[in-house]
Amino acid sequence: MTLASDQLTSTAARRADSIDLARLIDHALLHPAAGPQHVEQWCAEADRFGFVGLCVMPVHVRQAVSLLHNRPTAVICEIGFPSGATTALVKRTEAAEALDHGARELEVVLNLGLLKAGQTDAVHREIAEIVEMAGSSAPVKVILEWSLLEPAERQLAVELAMDAGAAFLKTHTGWNGGVSIEDVRQLKEWTRGRVGIKAAGGIHTVEQALDLVEAGATRLGTSRGVEFLRRDRSPWSGASQDEQESAAE
Repeated sequence: MTLASDQLTSTAARRADSIDLARLIDHALLHPAAGPQHVEQWCAEADRFGFVGLCVMPVHVRQAVSLLHNRPTAVICEIGFPSGATTALVKRTEAAEALDHGARELEVVLNLGLLKAGQTDAVHREIAEIVEMAGSSAPVKVILEWSLLEPAERQLAVELAMDAGAAFLKTHTGWNGGVSIEDVRQLKEWTRGRVGIKAAGGIHTVEQALDLVEAGATRLGTSRGVEFLRRDRSPWSGASQDEQESAAE
């Protein structure tokens, strides 16, 4: 390790000491090949490192809730993931089942096609119905898929999601680009503290995670949380860390 890298690591460590990073991280397990053994591993990691949330697909909610019973980590279920192009009925059904199985938060992918087609009432209604279903016990995050929206569409999506009752806005699924510092700054300017901001997609280093928090992110979505806190790799059976990251945020 060079002097420059030593200094970089030391600087990151000092910055990390001032931020409880674990309590900002949603530990993501969204790889399509994930099975029960991975759910068990991710739950153990979430509990050990004290991550605020564990993001899983609908099929894994029941197992994750059982493994994290009476533990502080919230099980978070993805709805309409990753495209957002399922029908409103399918999304409501996914949400209802996830809540019935014990999910404590929901992440709903915005219907980008309807938004771009100008069908804003349908977009608003879809989110609002899930928010109403979830009630006060299960905050709803709306995934905006920021990189696929034009500037005017971004602001419209933000306003629609907030008006529909979203508790958080999440930048990306991780399947179509990654978050930037400017993305978070823009969201902070538009939301003005009314909702939480979850930065997700392509968060590869501790330094980047800390930069995003300092820019205004109040939650981080990543599959690299263990690596950030342990300063080494969190193994994925059968896939490299880069492969895991590309589909897990």
